[in-house]
Amino acid sequence: MDAITHPRPVERIVAGQPTSDGAGVRLVRMLAQPLQRRLDPFLMLDAFGSDEPRDYLAGFPDHPHRGFETVTVMLAGRMRHRDSAGHEGLLEPGGVQWMTAGRGVVHSEMPEPAEGRMEGLQLWLNLPAADKMREPWYRDLRADEIPEAIAAGVRARVIAGRALGIDGAVQRAATEALLVDLQLEPGARFAHALPASHNAFVQVVAGAVVIDGASVAAGRMAILANPPEADGVVLAAGAGAARVLLAAGRPLNEPIVQYGPFVMNSQQQIAQALHDFRRGVLA
Repeated sequence: MDAITHPRPVERIVAGQPTSDGAGVRLVRMLAQPLQRRLDPFLMLDAFGSDEPRDYLAGFPDHPHRGFETVTVMLAGRMRHRDSAGHEGLLEPGGVQWMTAGRGVVHSEMPEPAEGRMEGLQLWLNLPAADKMREPWYRDLRADEIPEAIAAGVRARVIAGRALGIDGAVQRAATEALLVDLQLEPGARFAHALPASHNAFVQVVAGAVVIDGASVAAGRMAILANPPEADGVVLAAGAGAARVLLAAGRPLNEPIVQYGPFVMNSQQQIAQALHDFRRGVLA
């Protein structure tokens, strides 16, 4: 664990907004457009989880993206991915799907099989202006392909960045993205250094954690404040076990213009994305 002398406090606890997406998948949108500038480079975070097939059965049929990356963390159930760049994969429990839309991709995400519990998180990570029109990229990471460290009651699966002395499965130089899936035993504590300039949040998946004296319950997102003297984050599980996603990244400080599944830097670029999609040349 890192030695933290000035831990970040919680600036705000977000409950999220119940909504639906795709062909009617029920989810909770934790991070939406009003928080994009505050949590730059992160654009969106959706949490989904249900034992009722009617809540997710229709899935996410073909839809386009341009200008950012999607990171899907599967907690339960399986999801089949297919896209216009020729990629296909099956996302299973504990697995992570990382897709860079770049200049454009049309993809689908469909439950398989369509029964039992389906649960996970999907995060949108912005691309810098210089990379928004890069070639699409895709990678499926099985649970056993995600680097893992265990220390003092903490199991850390390092999806991106570096934590507990190990490099994550994915590295992003522009945003220096840190994504860690943390499972804490009762009373366990996790401390990690973060630059004060990086934006960060903690999504509590199960149980509850305490961050600098603030209790954050399951299904809530804690936005961490950025005081200049802060040198990291410290969180601890209470009397029960807890699971959280810790996310942090270096702000791009570029214009953010979103229209549905397109995130660019100007309205003109959005208009071009719509034009390309309608002409069938997005990807």
